[in-house]
Amino acid sequence: MKSKITFLLIFALLACFSCSNKHENQDKPNVILIMVDDMGVETLETYGNIENPTPNLNTMASNGIRFDNCISQPLCTPSRVKMMTGKYNYRNYGYFGHLDNNEKTFGHLFQDQGYATCIAGKWQLNGIAYKDKIKDWNDTSRPYKFGFDEYCLWQITNAKAEGERFADPLIIQNGKKLPRNKDGYGPDIFSNYVIDFIKKQKDKPFFVYYPMVLVHDPFVPTPDSKDWADETKRYNDSTVYFKDMVAYTDKIVGKINSTLKELKLEDNTIVIFTADNGTHPRIYSKTSKGVVQGGKGNTINTGIHVPLIASWGKNIKQAFNYNGLIEFSDFYATFADMLGQENQSDGKSFLRILEGKQNVNTRETAFVHYNPKWKPNVTKNKNQFVMTNSYKLYQDGKFFNTQKDPREAHHLSHKTLTTEELAIKSKLEKELSRHPEWNN
Repeated sequence: MKSKITFLLIFALLACFSCSNKHENQDKPNVILIMVDDMGVETLETYGNIENPTPNLNTMASNGIRFDNCISQPLCTPSRVKMMTGKYNYRNYGYFGHLDNNEKTFGHLFQDQGYATCIAGKWQLNGIAYKDKIKDWNDTSRPYKFGFDEYCLWQITNAKAEGERFADPLIIQNGKKLPRNKDGYGPDIFSNYVIDFIKKQKDKPFFVYYPMVLVHDPFVPTPDSKDWADETKRYNDSTVYFKDMVAYTDKIVGKINSTLKELKLEDNTIVIFTADNGTHPRIYSKTSKGVVQGGKGNTINTGIHVPLIASWGKNIKQAFNYNGLIEFSDFYATFADMLGQENQSDGKSFLRILEGKQNVNTRETAFVHYNPKWKPNVTKNKNQFVMTNSYKLYQDGKFFNTQKDPREAHHLSHKTLTTEELAIKSKLEKELSRHPEWNN
């Protein structure tokens, strides 16, 4: 009898320990970072677009936080390198389409704290355009080396000419090429992989980084488009399909959020939605304030002003819009803060804002050093600047009021500046002087 009682007591203690350990894991918030490819704020309904319905992102914004002034780099790789490492491009950007092996990423931050980590979508960081200079461009294990336990990615060791990202995609999953399928659709493969990962890791903390392949050109039909039924039209590049691509992006966000709700994980999961740079210049978006042309690749605001929407279930007790500046170095800093790690980046944490503190001002200015080191038609726009919500100062001294002159057609003469504008310019000059002088 005593032995039976002893056994029951031990069993009860083990059960309590198991529950306690599970609760401890649940106290660590899961994080899902979704980054769309080439989407400025003007393309989304919650930011004033009047032609692209995005009900799932609207719901995220109405129940969470909509950041109104998130500043990216003007192009994909510069943004990805800055976001993943938290460093300004002049510190660690060597080649277009490449991330240096010595860099610590936010994947490492989460991995070091016992998180299961996953990346799915667009990689483009192996340096495949520089095979003569980068020795390990064909190493399919590089995503692991940057802090991800699992991956499902496009454009690791194959250029897009060898296989695209939408219909019949060329995808590598954990070191192996997936079989090509003419009816397969890349965004479905990536998002299903993310959902499977969430289900598999639901009982312990996880981090998902999902750099989407949508809505980058070519602008092509999605499985929800009428023209998808015709195989010959699946890579017909036309801006008429852009609306469908935005809708499919929204559909995927809804699918991920529904999964969290079904698994009862929404209150313990931070979901962050953003984009790597502005919209392609071929896209003209109708908004409540007029038509906006995309500015991808350019340093004007339409090239760098991207959506940022965050949800955290009931932890965000009151939805709000945040008007302060956020820049792409801040993601690493925020995750380091959340995990109790030292912030060895150039960014500033916006964790307090995610926690619902509306009046926190994390930064007065945002800084961008942009030199994509790519084709001449892209690199011609290289520049360096510092900005507030309303003013921007370039390294050559040109000063703009970006609220009144969003396309930066007329720089402000020093002689015409008001006392307030002189003070703002002086502050921006001081901030710009903290960074290395521009080297052409």
